Amino acid sequence: MIYLDTHVVVWLYSGDTKLLSAKAVELIEDNDLYISPVVYLELKFLYEISRIKVSPAEILENLSASIGLSLCEKSFFQIINESISLDWTRDTFDRIIVANAMVNNATLLTKDSRILDNYSEARW
Repeated sequence: MIYLDTHVVVWLYSGDTKLLSAKAVELIEDNDLYISPVVYLELKFLYEISRIKVSPAEILENLSASIGLSLCEKSFFQIINESISLDWTRDTFDRIIVANAMVNNATLLTKDSRILDNYSEARW
């Protein structure tokens, strides 16, 4: 099981797989794929400011059908409780995305150097 950061979801949806590392492609091909609900929310923000042109619902629907992407259904309180300890970032999205992966003892696939430096299970 691995969790995908928001930018990975956008790149997969848009077909920009050349932006992924070889390790990222391998992890995507060899694991069950999940996103935190906050990734869904971040996609909505990106849609609202026109950074992406497709609704989050359409992205999730497409990736669910094409690669089996699932939305994590862990307790929000449990995730927020885990996020309290992540004082290395002020980015609310990053904090919750990492905490969601931590609650599941899972790998988080991200290119974000700050996450890679601070979450031992982050991979790129």
